[in-house]
Amino acid sequence: MLDFPRWKVAGIWLLLAALVSLSIPTFIPESVTQSWGINLPRVNKGLDLAGGSYLLLEADTNDVAATRVEAMREQVQTEMRRQNPRIEIGEISSRGGQLSFLLRDPTQVDAARERLLQITGTGAGMTGQRQWDIQVVDTSRFVLTPTAEGLKQAVETAMGDATEVVRRRIDEMGTREPTIIRQGSNRIVVQVPGLQDPQALKDLLGKTAKLEFKLVDVNADPQALAKGQAPAGDQILPYPNNPSGIPLIAVKRQAIITGDMLSDARQEFEPQTNAPQVSMTFDSQGGRRFARTTQENVGKPFAIIVDNSVISAPNINEPIIGGRAAINGGFTVESANQLAIALRSGKLPVDLKIVEESTVGPDLGADSIRAGILASAVAVALVVAFMLVTYGRFGVYANLAVVINVFVILGVMALLKGTLTLPGIAGFVLTIGTAVDANVLINERIREERHRGRNVVQAVELGYKEASRTIFEANVTHAISGVIMFVLGSGPVKGFAVVLLIGIATSVFTAVTFTRMLVAGWLRRAKPKTINI
Repeated sequence: MLDFPRWKVAGIWLLLAALVSLSIPTFIPESVTQSWGINLPRVNKGLDLAGGSYLLLEADTNDVAATRVEAMREQVQTEMRRQNPRIEIGEISSRGGQLSFLLRDPTQVDAARERLLQITGTGAGMTGQRQWDIQVVDTSRFVLTPTAEGLKQAVETAMGDATEVVRRRIDEMGTREPTIIRQGSNRIVVQVPGLQDPQALKDLLGKTAKLEFKLVDVNADPQALAKGQAPAGDQILPYPNNPSGIPLIAVKRQAIITGDMLSDARQEFEPQTNAPQVSMTFDSQGGRRFARTTQENVGKPFAIIVDNSVISAPNINEPIIGGRAAINGGFTVESANQLAIALRSGKLPVDLKIVEESTVGPDLGADSIRAGILASAVAVALVVAFMLVTYGRFGVYANLAVVINVFVILGVMALLKGTLTLPGIAGFVLTIGTAVDANVLINERIREERHRGRNVVQAVELGYKEASRTIFEANVTHAISGVIMFVLGSGPVKGFAVVLLIGIATSVFTAVTFTRMLVAGWLRRAKPKTINI
C-alpha cells in the first residue's frame, strides 16, 4: 500500500500538473487569451452567471400532420407518373388531414395500391404498424390516412430535426456554449449566455425559412383570388409587395426548387442599387432543375416564397444558368442576414412559438459569482482550519489535496468544455466539504491502529487499506445519486450533478492516492517512531 516507485510518483505529479494547468485559463479574462491567438480550454459560465437569454419554444405538432399530407401529395403524383404503365389520376384532395384521389381507369386499382405501399412506408418505429392507412372507396377512389403511430414517429423526427436546426442557427450567430435541449415531446429549451437582447434570437428562431420557387399562374382571375377561389392545381399565397396592389397571388402547387436544394445563402448587396439582398447557391440537382425551368418558361413570372409568403415574383427574362439566384424584397442588412442564416441552416420542419422567455442581466450573474466565490472561500478556510487543528501533519496533506482538488475539478471541466452554473457552484462547495471525508476516515483508522499498539508504518498502511473499502462504498452511493440527477434532471439539476460527479472522482483520487503518496514519501525520509494524529 505504501510502495510508490519513482515512475508512479512522477506519473501522479504529471497528471495533477496537467489538470491544474488546464484550469489556469479559466482565471484569465477571455479577451486576454484571445489576443494570444491560442484557443485555450476554459470553463464557460452558464446563463445564471454570465447573464443572457432563456427561451422555451413549443412546436405546433398539428403542422407536422399537414406537412406530411402535402409531402405525400407530391410523392403520389410523381410515383403515378414515373413508372410504366403510367397511372392517370384526377385532382388530389387533402381535406380533413386525409389524402384522396380518383383513378381515371378503375382497372389500375391493384397497380396503384402496389405503388402506394412502396411510398407510404413500412412500419412506424418498432410497432410494426404502417405509417399510412390505405383504403379504396367506390372501387376507384383511394383515401390515405396517417396512422397514430406514423404521426407519433413523424413528430419525434421533426422535433429532433428542429432541435438541430435551432442549434445551427444559434451557432451561426457566433454565440458561445448555448444550451439547447428537448423538453417533453414538443418543447425545446434554449439558453444563450452573454446574449442580452433576445429580440434578434427570437426573430431568427421564429422564422421557419421554408423556401420554395414556384411558377405563377398568370391566367388566374383576380376577382376569384379575392374570394379565395384558386384554379385547379394552384394555391393562393399572400404577396404583400405585389406591384399590382393585390395582396394575393396564384402559384402552381408543384415547387420548382425547395430549400433543401440550397448549398449556401449569403447577405450581399445588389450591384445596381446597392440594396441588401440574399444571394443563394443551389446544389447540383437544384442548379439543373432551375436552369431547365427557366429555359422552358422564358417570359413567365415565378414566385420566390419564404414561409408561405411571396417575397417577389420576377419575370424570367432569360435562362438562369450557373446555379445562383438572389432574393430582393426591401431587406435591411440585418433582416437579409437573418434570412440568409435561416436558409443555410435549413428550414424548421415545424413552426415554433415562444411560450416563455426571460433575460438574466450580467449584474445578477456577477453577484452570483461573488456569492459563490465567497461561499467556496469560507468552506475551504473552515475545512483547512479543522484539518490542521485535528490531524496536524496529516491535516496538512489533506488540505493540500483539497486545494489541488479545486483546481483539478476546474481542469476536468475545462477539458470537457463544461459550463459552470449557480447550482454547479453549490455542487462545487459541497464537493469541497466532502473532499476531506476520505482523509477523516483514513486518519481515524490510523489512530485506532496506533491505539492497538501497531507501529507507525503498520498503522498507516492498515489505515489506508481498511478505510479504502468504506470510502469506495460511500462514494459509489454518492455517485449513484449524481447519475440519477444527471439522467433524469435538466438545467440546474443537471449542472449540479455534473460538478458533483466530477468532484467525487477527483476527490477520491487526491484524498486517497495523492495523500498516500505524500505520507509514504515522508515515512521513507523521516522514519518516525511515533506520529501526532
